[in-house]
This record gives sequence, structure tokens and C-alpha cells, in this order.
Amino acid sequence: MTLLIAGVVLWSISHLFPAAAPGARANLADRFGEGPYKGLFALDIILALVLIVLGWKAATPTPIYTPPLYGSPVPSIFLVIAVLLFVTSKAPNNLKRYIRHPQLSAVLFWGIGHLLTNGDSRSLVLFGGLALWAAVQIVFTNKRDGQWKKPNSVPLPKDIITIAVAVAVFAGLLYFHESLFGVAAIPA
Repeated sequence: MTLLIAGVVLWSISHLFPAAAPGARANLADRFGEGPYKGLFALDIILALVLIVLGWKAATPTPIYTPPLYGSPVPSIFLVIAVLLFVTSKAPNNLKRYIRHPQLSAVLFWGIGHLLTNGDSRSLVLFGGLALWAAVQIVFTNKRDGQWKKPNSVPLPKDIITIAVAVAVFAGLLYFHESLFGVAAIPA
């Protein structure tokens, strides 16, 4: 469990640092150069991901609570929203006019959706830890960036494409979840 916790903490700190301490981030970038700073950031993220994967595989899940919605369609709705928000963050669409941080919101929905169906220790660390990070990251990013300037609207076909891609990604994740992550997405 130590590797998993270390990975989630490293991921969180690495991402929170630029938003929570923009002055310190700027000083480091000035001192080492923007390229080397970004390189160190990328190495931190890669290391965090390696620790998370190795930690997940090594951790023995211990039941902590009974998942309140195991087998219910509600967590799937959270996960559809998470995928839609994640795809939204990368594509031109109008949803970005209503949600300031679609990618971080996606992580929040993803984490909560998984916690509704998984009550073990490693799930609590991974999904709960990353959902907590996303919520805190939104607060610090808003504080750093100030008032939100909403993007301009885009034509409706871009929204339709975004939704179609999100549905395809969700279907792919649903179908390949067990082979990718070792756990079936739909309980037997």
C-alpha cells in the first residue's frame, strides 16, 4: 500500500505545486529554465504513475466499507459523465462554456463513481485520493487564475462529435476494462 500512497501523493503534489505556489514555480523555472522544469515535472508524473500501477498491483485490498451502490446504474452514470468531461477537455465544444475545469471535474466524477462500487483500502487510496486531489486542484487553480473567461461558442456539430467520441470511449473502456485493469466493469 505504501507504493500506491506514495504515487497518489507524488501525483497530487506535483500537480498542485504550480497552482498553489505560482511564485515558487516561476522561481524554479527561472533558475533551471522552462524546459528543464517541465522535464522534471514530466519525470515526477511518470514516476507517480509507475508508483500507482506498481502499488495497485502490490496492495492487498482490505474491505473498509460496504459500497453503497454496488450493482446500481448510478456509478455508471458518474463514469459516463467523467468520460464526457474528459473528452470535452480536449475538444472544441460548448460544454466548456459551462464547466471551467472539465478534466479535473472528470477525475472527480471518476473517483466518486468508483468509490460508490468499491469499498476496499486500495480503491479508497486511489479513487478517493485522486478525487480529493482534483477538488483541491480546482480550488487552487481558480485562486491562481482569477475570474473565469468563458470560451466562445462553437457550432453544434462540434458538440455532437464530442458526445459521439465520449460514447465510443466509454463503450471501449466498458468492454476492455477487465483486460486493461483486471476487474470487470459490470459486476457478474
